[in-house]
Amino acid sequence: MSQQTLVSVESLATQLGEGRLRLFDCRFDLRDADAGRRAFLASHLPGALYANLDSDLSDLTIEGRGRHPLPGASTFSDTLSRWGLTPDQPVVVYDSSDGSMAARLWWMLSLFGHPQVAVLDGGIQAWTKAGGRTESGWPADPEPSRYRGRFDVRRIASTAVVAARMATQGGALVDARAPERFRGEIEPLDRIAGHIPGAVNRPYVANLRPDGRFKPAAVLREEFDQLLGDTAVEQTLLMCGSGVTACHHALAMQHAGLAGARVYAGSWSEWVADAARPVARG
Repeated sequence: MSQQTLVSVESLATQLGEGRLRLFDCRFDLRDADAGRRAFLASHLPGALYANLDSDLSDLTIEGRGRHPLPGASTFSDTLSRWGLTPDQPVVVYDSSDGSMAARLWWMLSLFGHPQVAVLDGGIQAWTKAGGRTESGWPADPEPSRYRGRFDVRRIASTAVVAARMATQGGALVDARAPERFRGEIEPLDRIAGHIPGAVNRPYVANLRPDGRFKPAAVLREEFDQLLGDTAVEQTLLMCGSGVTACHHALAMQHAGLAGARVYAGSWSEWVADAARPVARG
């Protein structure tokens, strides 16, 4: 597998028998934390392991870093080792359909320097619609490995970086949340509604076609070029509610040939943890 961003159902079907390919199911519901696990038990791609957003892709013991704090390198290394993953194994991650959860693991593995990782375009929904085979039940624990790595911190933005960006009004801050949350009309998850002053809104679903698959790379390139204008990709910060769907923009941009944007890992949920930080609405 040579894909670095997206893999189609058709391509994955030809690769399943290639031995070293590893699959991870990232389905998760922010309002029902056990829903993804139940869905996995009912049906998943052959040989897949379940990657839980709360317990595997976050470290909820870290305070003040938003609802889904990025785990430390040592903690994430332990998770990859428990999964039996080795750096030479190609990885495909998927979720129910739109990639909004799978993109988080894609981003984390990419930051860790894993050489081959891609998101299944259309998720398990596209897979089953195409007649792809599935399994049920919980798989046996894999043989542990010893995976050690570190995150490329240059691709992670902190609250201090975001605050400095506001002060200088340089670059772009792109918020991936739904428009009504961005405007502050509703807030189902966090304590304060609104957005960071100066941010622009592009909901992550704008990266998708009606069937839940990503738009063609050329279309994404044109749309992001229009959004960013003269702002360099390296001066672009991506955010959302808790650092999950912001990764969807990182994936879409890299697929479009615009790699290098940074993700604000704590995102809105970290920003509003301090009531003194400014909030905009409308």
